[in-house]
Formats: sequence, C-alpha cells, structure tokens
Amino acid sequence: MIGRIHSFESFGTVDGPGVRFVSFMQGCPLRCLYCHNPDTWDIKRKCQYEMTPEQLRDEALKYRSFIKSGGITVSGGEPLMQAEFVAEYFRLCHEEGLHTALDTSGAIITDKVLNVLDNTDLVLLDIKTMDAELYPRLTGVNQNNNLAFLDILEERGINTWIRHVVVPEITDNDKWLRKLGNHVAHYNCVEKIEILPYHTLGTYKYEKLGEKYKLMDTPALSAQRANEIRNMMSQYKPCQ
Repeated sequence: MIGRIHSFESFGTVDGPGVRFVSFMQGCPLRCLYCHNPDTWDIKRKCQYEMTPEQLRDEALKYRSFIKSGGITVSGGEPLMQAEFVAEYFRLCHEEGLHTALDTSGAIITDKVLNVLDNTDLVLLDIKTMDAELYPRLTGVNQNNNLAFLDILEERGINTWIRHVVVPEITDNDKWLRKLGNHVAHYNCVEKIEILPYHTLGTYKYEKLGEKYKLMDTPALSAQRANEIRNMMSQYKPCQ
C-alpha cells in the first residue's frame, strides 16, 4: 500500500492541538474557488513522496520528542481520497501512543472512510457554507456528505473542530454564519469553531499551473472583521 503525499510540515501548530507532524495528501474531489493548494487536486500529479504507512509513521517518529504532547495530522487535498492508507497510518500511530487528527471536507463517505475513524482522535471538519445553493458553486460538489459526515462524528463521539473560511462578498454573511452556529451548536462532539480568514497567498500557484484564479479581485478578510465574526460565533460554541 503506497500513499501519495504532497508535502510534510514537521512542526505544525495550526492543524490540531499542540505541535504536530502534518502530512498533506495528494488528491481532492473539490474545486474550491479559494483553494490555496490547487497543486494537490490531481491525485496522479507528481508528488514529493510515495510511502507505505510504515514509512510515514517512521518519518513522524523522528519528531516524537517534539510532537509527544501534540500528535500527527493528515490533511490535503482531501486525505479521504486515500482512506485505506490513512486508516493504516492512524492505526500504526495509535500503537505508538500518538494523537491522530484528520483534516477533511467530509465529502467522501465509504466503508474505508469509516475505518479511518476507528483510530481518529480529532476531526477538523471544514464546512464551507450553510447555503445549499452556494455550496456547489463554491466547491464543485453538493453538501450532502459534508453534513452527513458531522452526523457520523456525533454518533461515534469523535471530538470535532469546525473550520470555516470566511471570504468577503461570498461567505462573509451574518445570516449564513449564524445558521452555521445554530447548526453546530446542537452537536455534543463539536468542541469549537475555527474562523479562517480568506487570504490570497496561494494565487501564484494557479499561474504556475496555467489555471485561472477566479477570485483575483476579492480582497483578504480584515483582522477586524475576523474578530467580529469570532465574537458573534462564540455564542454558539467556543470560537477562535
């Protein structure tokens, strides 16, 4: 079993609690308008690493002294496109006593995906919008699995952080932000909401790929507005 890995981050501090070893997997079924890693979309695209689950675990263990109070995270792209690989990697990391976190859009629900959850301590679930009509225009897929995935996490009692990218003029909408807050407030598994301000740092990658970046005229979200949203969302769940 070989996993196709776009890149590593040895001392990640934003993808789960503590210091973490983060693996960014190749491949994603979504085409989010604001994606800053379009080079991860094509699962067959040349990637930096091809490894077995054992080799990736061994790579993570090189940093054990740093991540022992944090853990490992698998992100993407969409890591559940390589669910069988991630399931085995998580199982091996659990054998080593490492905390496991899955950063996902929840777009894929299969038996192999459910196997991943057997050894998942935390899910970072990205809910792009609560507007069902906007969701496919924003991502290229419908929202059904995204919300159904949250139901599965609730049933299994898996700790969950909700992530939401706020894009000016698109998802920066108090009505839909409050709808998101109201929706996740009813889930015991949801520990907090993370507001991620839209930025333009990945636009150069589109040029390198010969792709058009469709939000070129969209400004980054201001720090002031991000803080206003965090204050508003804190009435539903802890928010940062």
